[in-house]
Amino acid sequence: MTDKELAEQLLAAVGPAGRIVHAYNCMTRLTRLRLHVKDGGIPVEEIKKIPGVLGVNKSGDEWQIVLGPGKATKVTKEFKALLEQEGAMPQSDSSTISSLAQAASVGDGKELHDAIRKKNATPAKLALKKISAIFVPIIPAFIACGLITGLLNVALKIEPSWAASPIAQMLAVAGSAAFFGLNIFVGINAVKTFGGSPMLGGVLAAVMSHPSLASISADGIAFAPGRGGVVAVLLVSLFAAWLEKKLHRHIPDMFDLFATPLITVLVSTFAALCICQPVGGFISEAIGAAATESIRSGGAVTGFLLGGAFLPMVMAGVHQGLTPIHAELLARYGVTILLPVLAMAGGGQVGAALAVYVKTKNKGLRKTIATALPVGIMGVGEPLIYGVTLPLGKPFIGACIGGACGGAVQAYYMVGSAALGISGLPLAASTDNIPIYLLGLAVSYAAGFLAAWILGFDDPEP
Repeated sequence: MTDKELAEQLLAAVGPAGRIVHAYNCMTRLTRLRLHVKDGGIPVEEIKKIPGVLGVNKSGDEWQIVLGPGKATKVTKEFKALLEQEGAMPQSDSSTISSLAQAASVGDGKELHDAIRKKNATPAKLALKKISAIFVPIIPAFIACGLITGLLNVALKIEPSWAASPIAQMLAVAGSAAFFGLNIFVGINAVKTFGGSPMLGGVLAAVMSHPSLASISADGIAFAPGRGGVVAVLLVSLFAAWLEKKLHRHIPDMFDLFATPLITVLVSTFAALCICQPVGGFISEAIGAAATESIRSGGAVTGFLLGGAFLPMVMAGVHQGLTPIHAELLARYGVTILLPVLAMAGGGQVGAALAVYVKTKNKGLRKTIATALPVGIMGVGEPLIYGVTLPLGKPFIGACIGGACGGAVQAYYMVGSAALGISGLPLAASTDNIPIYLLGLAVSYAAGFLAAWILGFDDPEP
């Protein structure tokens, strides 16, 4: 079935086109077509039967149709084209977890996922989600540049002399481009997220990264281009957005167009260089030192704890706060040593799901696992988490054990990744030690399988 045919079947199921008020694809993993519809729900079971659909989830008033890595992008494009043809104009762009899991139906993670989302909608977690939203649009750039860098490094290890060739040099520039412009990207997205004019955030980030800062000093204190990294940019973006909104309310309309951005940039420039950069520098240095030292000194033990804790962190919604940390490590060191450790949680899910597949007599559950395993291996674990391991209970614990064991391997060897936003098997290409990363992934598969097998589970009735 072509992408257009799949889009046509999806529209026929959820339509007519006039019901669709919002349609876009998931940018974090590029796996889902996301929809907001008028007048209630959509025919979930009918959609699940469409070839190419891996699952259907509901988050708040948003319907998520899981299509797999990369597939969602193409299908969403065709889906939007069909909507435009028909004249629709969608927009672009107190229970515990365990009790929720026990009440959920195996193989269909919709209700469980939705319940956990509602449980996690606290002010603190919503704030983390907003911070995460700043970095989500940048993730495709991280993926592309990280993979280019990783594959180039592999090629140069095979043939070192190729480093002098113009092609290799151009690829090196392309691979570092996301990190070269990172502060500006973050500034634009951050001010937009905080309610200000996006390009003002880009301007302020450019001011903080400008090479000419190196030649400026005040009272014997020299300025440093890029000091504080993304942390400093986030701080000045928050301030600039707040200031701009205040000015809009107090400056007369006839002067607002030029006076507000002028004052915002002038005031925020001094705030950025004199306050945000020193504070951001202290925070970012502390983050980098804490992350690297914890893994360097703790080694396998730290990796075991982090790898095992990541899935519960996802359940609690606090994992989103790690995104700026990954970005800061990438900007400071060129790699993040946290991502390979945390990515092992997905490997544990694959191993645990395989154990369930072998032991279960439920044909529906076996079909769910067989459908979700390929995307799980590719680093998309939600179908396995919410549809298999978490509702069954003990296999979820087995998955955490698998992630812990794989994380111990990654941390012991301090494997770093030059990419962000991917995990599973695709992440290997962007790591600085591919054989060890694959070894850790294999360990997470095996440990997750053995743990889930030993722990067992109550097999659902066929």
